[in-house]
Amino acid sequence: MGMGKEIRDRIAKRAAQELKDGMVVNLGIGIPTKVADYVPEGTHVVFHAENGILGAGGGPSPGEEDAFLCNAGGYPITIINGASYCDSAIAFAMIRRGCIDITILGALEVSERGDLANWIVPGKRVAGIGGAMELAQKAKKVIVLMNHVNRQGESKVKKQCDLPLTARECVKLIITEMAVMEVTDKGLLLKEIMSPYTVEDVVSHTEASLLIPENISYIP
Repeated sequence: MGMGKEIRDRIAKRAAQELKDGMVVNLGIGIPTKVADYVPEGTHVVFHAENGILGAGGGPSPGEEDAFLCNAGGYPITIINGASYCDSAIAFAMIRRGCIDITILGALEVSERGDLANWIVPGKRVAGIGGAMELAQKAKKVIVLMNHVNRQGESKVKKQCDLPLTARECVKLIITEMAVMEVTDKGLLLKEIMSPYTVEDVVSHTEASLLIPENISYIP
């Protein structure tokens, strides 16, 4: 159940397949930042960052970092030709206006209804909610990338979130190292399974109820 670089990259690569030409996309910290490195060839998307960048690129090569160029999480990034800068207030106005097509976030828990909890662990010191609440409520589509279970081995895909919510019924797609699950009106649909896991593995590690179709895609 570990989350090494290869697994994180695999999740990010799968998430990148959801990107379509012309989209404005916001990436959260953690695994989501890696999505910028896997944009499908020929697909032009514009990455938005809450700190005031429209046109963020992937991570720089070692030694090529610019101390003045980072994402909202403080990590070094590159920019694409035609990128623009603005203040954080305008960056958030873009979010609130509904201009973000997809936001890709990490999560501590997601419920089978698409409730998102991703900003606080009781008893732990955290930096704050950041832009997650605004993005979760206002982006046209919310995708979550995360471990399937927490460090205690408990499912993070739950019937009901135990942690404080970031937003209700906002998540549309969940991608973990085990599976791809879609939140639908009928329930949580198991769409794809990551090799080497099986349907039984996913079900046994998922607290939420899963709808299991006859034909499930397997990602090698």
